[in-house]
Amino acid sequence: MRPDGWYLTEDVDDFLVRAGDFLRSRPGLHVMPLTWAARLRARGAEAYCTEAPVFGVLEQAGEVHATFHRLPPRALVPTSLTPEQADALAAHLVALGHSLPSVSADHSTATAFAEAWQRHTGATPKLRDTRLCLYRLDTLTPPEPLPAGRGRVLGEQDLEQVMFWCGEFAKAVGEVVSMDADSWAGTRFADKRYTLWETPDGTPVSIAGMNPMIGGQIQVDIVYTPAQLRGRGYAGAVTAEVSRAALAAGARDVVLFADLSNPASNALYQRLGYRKLTDWSAYDFSSAAPA
Repeated sequence: MRPDGWYLTEDVDDFLVRAGDFLRSRPGLHVMPLTWAARLRARGAEAYCTEAPVFGVLEQAGEVHATFHRLPPRALVPTSLTPEQADALAAHLVALGHSLPSVSADHSTATAFAEAWQRHTGATPKLRDTRLCLYRLDTLTPPEPLPAGRGRVLGEQDLEQVMFWCGEFAKAVGEVVSMDADSWAGTRFADKRYTLWETPDGTPVSIAGMNPMIGGQIQVDIVYTPAQLRGRGYAGAVTAEVSRAALAAGARDVVLFADLSNPASNALYQRLGYRKLTDWSAYDFSSAAPA
């Protein structure tokens, strides 16, 4: 234990022993650490990291108040921090010689940490253009009327089709990822269950995925409709199908992220019954080396 209360470890199981109850107490807001801890336990750190992962737990008076995780070369991802906690964490990481390319968190936490990192390192933070909103499902309200067609769950026999749609989604959001049978298992898309919306003649028009249940919660991730097919209700129909499947699987909470620059998708999710939990932002740092 450090004097400032931050405990650091490279062991995901050690991290979950210390912080698991805290993370599961608010699974919606803690979707990122819960999801990535589960992925590391399932596949090992080498599937996602170029170096050893780093987990942090802020413990004070025997209670956990915050956590962070980082899977190099990815961003630092803390749970909600006060400005004072963000400053203490930045100072602690600098003292240990850590360098960071970016931070990703709820907007107030990301901003507080970015400002603290600049104070302690001289690195200039730049807010990314893409900002997200994290939603939690309240009462599912499927669209009426539904577009003609049906939802179909995709299985192992549909891998080629799944890879095609995930590749299209990745291109649309600017992700650089290899999509073939050999590399598929190492992507973040491989552990999801997918539902396709098909027109009456069997033409696929929209896809949605959901992550495995973690801590009683399921994250809807991804939702994609080709640009030329939008505005016809397909995304709403397939999102409702996946949300219903998540509830049927026993999820107490269903969450998803939406790009704040896309008012149509945000309005759609709200019509389906999703309610805002928090805004989410990321800052990139001009210099990864502490001053």
